[in-house]
Amino acid sequence: MGTAFLRLGAYIMGACIIVILPLAAGSADDDASPIFGIRLPAGYRDWQLISVAHEAGKLNDIRAVLGNDIAVKAYREGTRPFPDGAIIARLAWEYVSSAENDAVFGQAQSFVPGSPTNVQFSVKDSKKFADTGGWGYGQFEGGKPNRSQDLINTCAPCHARVSSDNDFVFTRYAP
Repeated sequence: MGTAFLRLGAYIMGACIIVILPLAAGSADDDASPIFGIRLPAGYRDWQLISVAHEAGKLNDIRAVLGNDIAVKAYREGTRPFPDGAIIARLAWEYVSSAENDAVFGQAQSFVPGSPTNVQFSVKDSKKFADTGGWGYGQFEGGKPNRSQDLINTCAPCHARVSSDNDFVFTRYAP
């Protein structure tokens, strides 16, 4: 891991979930995230579930974390670091109360996904993304890449704070 990556991780705070993603063939440059070149992979919504999460605080969202076959196999077998080609996807929605469900239960207790907020990907390529711990990142809103240069200052540094024993990945496998 490069020293620049470690310095960024020490100084810059951010919240970002990593998903690993191979580059999809045939997409226009406008379809790729600007820093790492990550593209939305075809069929990612059909990937296997790794875990779910509720992110409280200012984000207050609900998330599904999916993985391609390489990532799921690594999770199940406890393989770390993740092998090149592993892709982790994080789909997020607003975390909202369900008035319909609460009416059935007779009290406020049911929360469901609201409007989608974004999809994030972490792609493992230990050579291409050597300066960021072997991971490249992409974030998409409404199917379009987030073009903010701020992602370089949030995703990689935030993940650098996660133990290298878990290969800088926040999500644990939910059996």
